[in-house]
Amino acid sequence: MRFLVDTHVLLWWLADDPALPASARRRIEAPDNSVVVSAASAWEIAIKYQLGKLPEAATLLSDFGGYLDNERFDPLPMSLDHAVRAGLLPGPHKDPFDRMLIAQAQAEGLALMSNDVVFDGYKIARLW
Repeated sequence: MRFLVDTHVLLWWLADDPALPASARRRIEAPDNSVVVSAASAWEIAIKYQLGKLPEAATLLSDFGGYLDNERFDPLPMSLDHAVRAGLLPGPHKDPFDRMLIAQAQAEGLALMSNDVVFDGYKIARLW
């Protein structure tokens, strides 16, 4: 299975945070699964770092691609199609990072791993 991870899932995985459930850990660790990380997550982490909300992200941001390579996670760039889809999504949810993840999951046929139930209102499969 190939799936996209929400930003908090990525951060919890990298920090070995107990907030990430064992079931999610098993899916990420499974050798037959491919974990995909959106460029939107890098963008979100960088913004939150800049705002002082994620001071511990300095090391991650210094070599984001290296961290993904080390974990064998696949990066997913943001395309024009993704941007248009994100902008045209219906509903009241306005978070630009979440909207991009929804659009990418739809466009790429990916499930999205997240604890955020807001994703359930869109036509994507949510893993948790």
